[in-house]
Amino acid sequence: MKFNYLLDVTPEVATTLTTIRSIVLILIAIAAIIIIVSVLVQPSNPDGGRNVITGTNDSYYAQNKGDTKEGRLKKLIIISSITILVLTVAFYVIEHFFAG
Repeated sequence: MKFNYLLDVTPEVATTLTTIRSIVLILIAIAAIIIIVSVLVQPSNPDGGRNVITGTNDSYYAQNKGDTKEGRLKKLIIISSITILVLTVAFYVIEHFFAG
């Protein structure tokens, strides 16, 4: 489905779309840098914090891991990833439906 009526935009609308696209790309780049730095800062955990024999996470530390530095970094990575996903879809919509 093509929106041909949206292809005839005024110069003001074209400038606004260019500005919006630039802002979205900058936000995507910032979120990507946040993910890269967060992954690099995380300490390595080769066994994943699991008990070797039972394979369970039943320690107090494992149950409250969201309150630690590693838990906050994991939440930051998830939030940044979702932000990149949403902004990428928004950029696609702006690029293909409004800019022509």
